[in-house]
Parts: sequence; C-alpha cells; structure tokens
Amino acid sequence: MEIPLEAVLLRIFIGESDRWEHKPLYEGIVIKAREMHLAGATVLRGLMGFGKSSRLHTAKILRLSMDLPLVIEIVDSEEKIQAFLPVLEKMMGGGLLTMEKVKVLQYRGGGAVA
Repeated sequence: MEIPLEAVLLRIFIGESDRWEHKPLYEGIVIKAREMHLAGATVLRGLMGFGKSSRLHTAKILRLSMDLPLVIEIVDSEEKIQAFLPVLEKMMGGGLLTMEKVKVLQYRGGGAVA
C-alpha cells in the first residue's frame, strides 16, 4: 500500500468511554479504517483534557477519570479520508474531527536493517 507524498492527516478526538456497537468507539474506528484499507491508525491516550461540555477529564490519582481523552490519527490520501468520513459520521455520537494537509516523508514497514 502506498501513500501519496501529499496526504491528509485526520484527527479524531473522543472520550475513552465512548461506545459503538457495545465496544469501545476507538476500537471500532481503527477496525473500520483497516477494513477500508487506510494506510494506518494510531490511538493516543491523553492525561488530561476537556471538550465541548467543559467537563475536565484527568488521570490524577485524586480525580481518577474513567473517560480520558483519546486522539486517533489516520494519514492517507485525501480521497480515502473523504470516503471514510461518512462512516465516522454513523459511528460517532460526539467528538471533534480535524483534517490537515501533511507531507509524507517515509512510509514503510519495520524490519531488520542490514
């Protein structure tokens, strides 16, 4: 699978407790992205954050949250990302989506270097 040099980064901001079909939403998004042959997806867990509701979510011991912020990043061609957006619309009840143009410097699998 190849990614064009000029690609798009899709960022999906959701909460850890968000669900889709009785599973964590982030799992559903990553699995759908894989099914649609997107180049890759990474889920990042935040230590602290707030969204539209302004409710603070934190990993501090005294205020342990079960709904920490998550960011899912997906990079691929603009066409493939645009095709994925209607799927996300059906899956997400809330959250934030952002998209920006990026320049891909390297995209290859890991392995031994001789």
